[in-house]
Amino acid sequence: MNEDVRLRPMRWWDVAAVHALEQTLFGATAWTAEAFWSELAHPDTRTYLVAEGPAGDLLGYAGVMTVSADADVQTIAVAPAAQGRGLGGTLLEALVERARAAGATSLLLEVRADNAPAIALYERHGFDRIAVRRRYYQPGDIDAWVMRLRPLLPLV
Repeated sequence: MNEDVRLRPMRWWDVAAVHALEQTLFGATAWTAEAFWSELAHPDTRTYLVAEGPAGDLLGYAGVMTVSADADVQTIAVAPAAQGRGLGGTLLEALVERARAAGATSLLLEVRADNAPAIALYERHGFDRIAVRRRYYQPGDIDAWVMRLRPLLPLV
């Protein structure tokens, strides 16, 4: 990843730009701005990060929910112009680290079964497919793979 990229906590003033990128990337299945507000309202169990370029431009974002030993990736998104440069992996590694620091021993996520680049990213980082949720993503009746990383070991 480019060393000019900076990760920082997502704040309320990021929601408009995050939501715009969310709509660009996910269209009909995009989260609403209210969903992001709701997630940010739970700092005890949610951690959201944004990735910024040198000019402060939004390159991506990610979030994780941690409750006791269980953590769940809520979202990872990378702007089209920043894809293919390792930013998704950097965001995922940051979520793993935050979940571990919060006491989680396993990390779950759902990924569209037709999203080969995301599945490859998760497999490269040690996630295993443990279940399929049929017709999870609507509209479109797209299955979700449930994937898990366990145990959460320190990054080398």
